[in-house]
Amino acid sequence: MGANCGRDSHFDGTSRQYKNALWAVIAINGTMFVVEMIGGAFSHSMALKADALDFLGDSLTYGLSLVAIGMSLRFRAVSAMIKGVSLAVLGIGVLAASLWSFFVDLVPDAPTMGWIGFLALLANVVSVLILIKFKDGDANVRSVWLCSRNDAIGNVAVIIAAGLVAATQSRYPDLVVAVFMSSLFLSSAWQILRQANGELKALKVQ
Repeated sequence: MGANCGRDSHFDGTSRQYKNALWAVIAINGTMFVVEMIGGAFSHSMALKADALDFLGDSLTYGLSLVAIGMSLRFRAVSAMIKGVSLAVLGIGVLAASLWSFFVDLVPDAPTMGWIGFLALLANVVSVLILIKFKDGDANVRSVWLCSRNDAIGNVAVIIAAGLVAATQSRYPDLVVAVFMSSLFLSSAWQILRQANGELKALKVQ
């Protein structure tokens, strides 16, 4: 079954079209990591920094996905496990940094948050459109889709936070969004780890 023919949990990414799609989103994510990290530093936005780290993590995990294509099911499942653990660590790190920031009285620059958040949203919408036909597959393929979907959701949250920061002149909307994004990371990590673990268990009974 082709990658774009309904739900196929056995699709392993071995197609030139899928590899080209991964290279495209790696380039997009790497560029946006630099843009958002600089923007987060200048605007003092924890939400932008969290999203920048997500872009970096996605770039690295997409690279790992490319390496895993064509390998054994066990290798792909283990690769997905590594990505799931990495995503969980990222989520915990963002959560810890956000909680610490609650004690720092510094209001982020709302216009910078809004413009960069909108740019990041456009980048992620493009990535989602590139990957949407490959959203179903094994744990390795599935993890790529979940990362891109989370990014788009997170960017909408950043834009909303920018509006609330501007309206209230408070840092709390920015921090709440950062915490929300960490929960997205942890939720996706759980989904990736659960599917990868199921694939590894299935191999043991074969």
